[in-house]
Amino acid sequence: MARRELRGSLVPLVTPFKDGQFDEPAFRDLIEWQIESGSHGISVTGSTGEPSALSLEEREYIIETAVRAARGRVPVIAGTGTNNFDETLRLTRFAERAGADAALVIVPYYNRPTQEGLYRYFTALADQVSIPIIIYNIPGRTAVNMEPETVALVARERRNVIGVKEANKDFEQVSRLFDRCGRDFLVYSGIEALCFPLLALGGAGYISATGNVLPRQSAELYNLVVAGKWLEARDLHYEMLAMNEALFLETNPGPVKYVLSLMGKIQPELRLPLVLPSEENQRKLRAVAERYGLIPAAAPAAGNGAG
Repeated sequence: MARRELRGSLVPLVTPFKDGQFDEPAFRDLIEWQIESGSHGISVTGSTGEPSALSLEEREYIIETAVRAARGRVPVIAGTGTNNFDETLRLTRFAERAGADAALVIVPYYNRPTQEGLYRYFTALADQVSIPIIIYNIPGRTAVNMEPETVALVARERRNVIGVKEANKDFEQVSRLFDRCGRDFLVYSGIEALCFPLLALGGAGYISATGNVLPRQSAELYNLVVAGKWLEARDLHYEMLAMNEALFLETNPGPVKYVLSLMGKIQPELRLPLVLPSEENQRKLRAVAERYGLIPAAAPAAGNGAG
């Protein structure tokens, strides 16, 4: 797939559960809603999709389901990263066979590898697959930052490493990435409040959890920038800010799933150790959802079970 097609609002979908099991009908409905709302692509089994709570077999089934449901209408990016190289290779090879358009591979977490370790990890993976790879750099979850120089070295030596999702509040890193990797390298924002500023620096788009509940607005932000309507895009950026902040009152995807449940899109379930937001934060989330017209003002609370 051409790089220009992997641009825009690439929404990282939640993994809906019902009675503790993957809710395939709800998942397929979410994909249809995203496409109808104008999202430029979808990502599955990334952080928002609770990958650490899924078995490898479940992750493979969800990736395959997403590709079949999308039917080529929008790109599908498969989250295939783990902190175990063999498992990452297995999932990435599966995503390639299933027809995913790219693999989103997280920087290995918990292990705290050196930059040399990261270089070897990603080059070894790229050597054994041909699917485009997007590195997922999220220091807040992995406890290590993949430096721009390391990303650039991997990208220069392995042509199928095409971009990076930066969930990094060190915004200087984005400018350094473009300087080291070149302006055609695909850089996506993984920080909701930085989606608009990253576009101004030349970003390819964003993989933002907010797109789960505000898909139309998330897509429109990118469309406005492409059309050169920067003032309108800036206004939309601030219009979305309250939701961006509310969805991270607690660990993602708890708040996202709670709002989606209020909207009637999914059941309010997560897998342990994640749980739904506290009652206080549920009240805040309901208020924000009402402000955006997503739910009737009298929608009841969903409780605080783990599912």
